[in-house]
Amino acid sequence: MGVQRKGSLLSFRPDIKVLDATLRDGGICNDFYFSDAFAKALYQMNLAAGVDYMEMGYKASKALFDPAKFGKYKFCDEEDLRKIVGDNKTDMKLAVMADVGRTDFKKDIIDKKNSVIDMVRIACYINEIPTAIQMAEHCAKCGYETCVNVMAVSKAKDEEIDSALEMLGESPVDVIYLVDSYGSLYPEQVAKLTLRYLEYGAKYKKRIGIHAHNNQQLAFGNTIEAASWGAELLDMTVNGIGRGAGNCSSELLLGFLKNPKFHLTPVLSFISEYMLPLRESGVVWGYDVPYLLTGRLNAHPSSAIRFIKEKRTDYAAFHGELLDRD
Repeated sequence: MGVQRKGSLLSFRPDIKVLDATLRDGGICNDFYFSDAFAKALYQMNLAAGVDYMEMGYKASKALFDPAKFGKYKFCDEEDLRKIVGDNKTDMKLAVMADVGRTDFKKDIIDKKNSVIDMVRIACYINEIPTAIQMAEHCAKCGYETCVNVMAVSKAKDEEIDSALEMLGESPVDVIYLVDSYGSLYPEQVAKLTLRYLEYGAKYKKRIGIHAHNNQQLAFGNTIEAASWGAELLDMTVNGIGRGAGNCSSELLLGFLKNPKFHLTPVLSFISEYMLPLRESGVVWGYDVPYLLTGRLNAHPSSAIRFIKEKRTDYAAFHGELLDRD
């Protein structure tokens, strides 16, 4: 029979959890300058929608990033978070992301008992796995749930992925994330990778998550594909806001999942009240032809971001430049 999909279009799996990454991935679009009103309303929206985890932003080092040039969600200082969520006496857990090489984790990640944060998500490239594991060990000792998000996996060789999954399996990490950083993967590839991740997840008792980008308008499709095979943690952002082409839209994912604990209406209200004005203020995100081209070629979106900032529209020439680079 081979491997079976888990569940059907009409059933729901109670193991599926959703994570809102609006402040974190969305923050890349506006240097994390979200107002307190926006953050508080987003927190209330997530509670009302039945969201399981809300990612508050990054834990970036102030020695590497000038606090005068970024909003507070680049750093997630404890007092700033508590102004938004209080003590978060709710069922929803709060997360932050710590990038390998960009977080002074021994200084900036304090004991869980003194923090409103529940989970630390560590982002790394495949060659940085040993450092990511060191960070995860520190965070686990401090009392946090831990994830490792292995970025740009579409560029990695099969044996590198297997080696990385083995190392993460043997580590204290709770969740291993499949990340389509460049929005270059198709559902068939996501299915194969998810099954590979799940194999190690079963062996080492780890949960598997998916974080998709929308360069080829597949963030939602790839997310539900991974979920259908058994991925448990699904990342989303309101209106798909996120770096470049953005992420899987909360309104699509919550509209699809059948668990009655999820509610779509609060998300739709938040889009009307907060996301539309954010777009009108000049914050740019979402599917666009330049992102399609970098996604198609499995390239980092930085050149597409630059192309859009320069207000260029010569797509064929840009495509030629990308092909020359390969």
